[in-house]
Amino acid sequence: MKKVLFVCVENSNRSQMAEAFAKIHGKGKLEAYSSGSRASGIINPKAIAAMKELDYDLTTHQSKSLDKIPQIKYDYAITMGCGDECPFIKAEHRDDWKLDDPKNLDPSEFNKVRDEIERRVKELIKDLV
Repeated sequence: MKKVLFVCVENSNRSQMAEAFAKIHGKGKLEAYSSGSRASGIINPKAIAAMKELDYDLTTHQSKSLDKIPQIKYDYAITMGCGDECPFIKAEHRDDWKLDDPKNLDPSEFNKVRDEIERRVKELIKDLV
């Protein structure tokens, strides 16, 4: 199975949702992880609410820093447009999805970012298999 790491600054919104969608749509095809370069230690309540609308419980996730994830070589390391290159993360492939941080957006705009993340995760999975 391919190992994919999603990284954003706080690991409280974008990377958490990406990890969730990878677990939903990539079950049995990939192992998904997420992390933050400066992890906040909490999952944003807006992200929890946005994923709850899709019947996914994001409260089971934890915001974690890069030193708290498995120190392995990932097949893909995907940053969320936050300028984090994470040079010490070993990865075969790297990509930056250039997504705006939705943390200060209203729920409908937040959900547009969520939906774009889901679309990109599905596309990634299709490319992997």
